[in-house]
Amino acid sequence: MRNVGVIGQGYVGLALATAAANAGHKVIGFDTNSLLITNLKNGISHIEDVEVEFLQKLIYSKLYLPTDDPSNLSICDIIIIAVPTPLTIDRQPDLGYLEAAVETIIRVIKNEVLIINESTSYPGTLREVIAKNIYLKTGVKHKYAAAPERIDPGNKKWNVNNTPRVISGFDEAITKEVRDFYLTFTKSVITLSSPEVAEMSKLVENSFRQVNIAFVNELSQIANAFGISINEVLYAAETKPYGFMKFAPGAGVGGHCIPVDPIYLAFQAKLLGAASTFIERANQVNRNMPSYIVSRILKDNNNDLENKKVIVIGVAYKPNVSDIRETPALDIINLLTKEKAIVSWHDPVVKEFNNQQSQEVEDQHIAVVVTLHDVINVEKIKAIKYVFDCSGKLDWAKKL
Repeated sequence: MRNVGVIGQGYVGLALATAAANAGHKVIGFDTNSLLITNLKNGISHIEDVEVEFLQKLIYSKLYLPTDDPSNLSICDIIIIAVPTPLTIDRQPDLGYLEAAVETIIRVIKNEVLIINESTSYPGTLREVIAKNIYLKTGVKHKYAAAPERIDPGNKKWNVNNTPRVISGFDEAITKEVRDFYLTFTKSVITLSSPEVAEMSKLVENSFRQVNIAFVNELSQIANAFGISINEVLYAAETKPYGFMKFAPGAGVGGHCIPVDPIYLAFQAKLLGAASTFIERANQVNRNMPSYIVSRILKDNNNDLENKKVIVIGVAYKPNVSDIRETPALDIINLLTKEKAIVSWHDPVVKEFNNQQSQEVEDQHIAVVVTLHDVINVEKIKAIKYVFDCSGKLDWAKKL
């Protein structure tokens, strides 16, 4: 068993750290968020995928130590970087968290260790941003590998243990070491020829989803212009047993992966002089969906929402999770507010969002269903006179 340090204890890092600890590794979970670490030390999990009882068992057994003290990482022979790679305010790649993790390694790790990057970024990040900077400042020749995370928050079927992982180290020996490590808590590991292939594969996975979601979002607008149901059209297309994969339209895309990862790929492609036309168009279509939705609501309400009480149902980016990153609900709320509507929101899973609290569904003139959690009372929504459903799950409501 290994001494493993996981830098970053968010959705990816905590799930990874607890899976490795459950396999018998001694895991140090480091994060700069002191409140998050305090909660973890008290056995309070902040993600749905790590149950409280499971977390408390690992802490009690001393296989998992959450900490905000980077010096605790000094005992580790494996360091895994699992930090966010978001976008800047002008929607360009932001490697700030990754660069901070690199600085932590430079300060704390003095001997050769195995460094694995799970954080999503463009091809070349491991080699040019992580390994090169660490060597320039320390002179230590660590072992390096890429193993891009595959975490789908709230997915009850696929998790760290049964989701196949792709990995590659700087050489065959490192790749084998990484493979042997991941196989202690992951059933399937696929080795690749280079870290760059592994890094790009993650971006392709989510660019594929971004493009196809944008495709059906655009189709939903075309179908509406024809006066037919896009959901029935997709039902019909799905009956073909080959050559078609169904994606559903919605209010846009949210979370860390789909709205973000394709931009990392397009950014680096542009620097290399390669076109990324589909990615750029898909991003535009999905980001414009809130505007399209509000335009439909306006049209159905005589182009007048002033002083209308509007409630947005579900502000998380996907059903049955509390993750609000990149949620299109925020744009919808802001656009409705610009139309002088009296806007509130209801989400019993999120509870607090945009410096506001979840409100009850009652006495509103309009409801906009963005994300339909299982715990949401559909009958209360049904009592509202006008309901626009972005989820496609309410047969009686106005749909995309």
